[in-house]
Amino acid sequence: MSSQQPAAEPVYADRVYRSSMGIATGVLILAMIVWLCADAVVYGDGSTRWIGLAVALCAVPLTVAFTIRPAVFANEDRMRVRNPFRVIELPWASVDAVRAGYSAEVLAEGEKYQLWSVPVSLRERKKAQRRQGRDVGAVAKGQERAAGPVASQGSPRALADKVVDELQELAERGAARASARGAVTVRWSYEVIAPAAAGAVLLIVLLALG
Repeated sequence: MSSQQPAAEPVYADRVYRSSMGIATGVLILAMIVWLCADAVVYGDGSTRWIGLAVALCAVPLTVAFTIRPAVFANEDRMRVRNPFRVIELPWASVDAVRAGYSAEVLAEGEKYQLWSVPVSLRERKKAQRRQGRDVGAVAKGQERAAGPVASQGSPRALADKVVDELQELAERGAARASARGAVTVRWSYEVIAPAAAGAVLLIVLLALG
């Protein structure tokens, strides 16, 4: 008689948090850089062509780093934060808190790491607070028609605050899991730093030589 093996826990895909506005801005800036630098390379003469190449080599990775690259990946065991120049991996057991003040950040092992892909909009937060105040006032006045949607959808929140709440909930749920233990690891993104630095050095040399 064969013994039944315990069913393995389901594995879910990572939740990914990115800034759609940041991505759109990055695409527009990249298009402008490519257009200007390509024009300098094709129609320029002398050192102008090399300057165009140096600017592109420096500006493209920096633009990608600050607009398209930032992302937060979260699953049942850990959170991976991809910032412009670093990748931070945080097992949930190492996370002390995820919070949003003027910026979204995670506290772990006595250190603070910003979440670049979760921008905090004070304007959006104030707008949500005003909506919440109007809804509370409507309920207080006994307007049941206004109170219905509030009860079903929850209090209005800014997008960054909602994301932080989700990450904090994942951290609290996953902290007790054996697979969520471990130390925080930080890796520098040399694939971004190296070409940007090379482009900057080349540009300085070209400008110095005239």
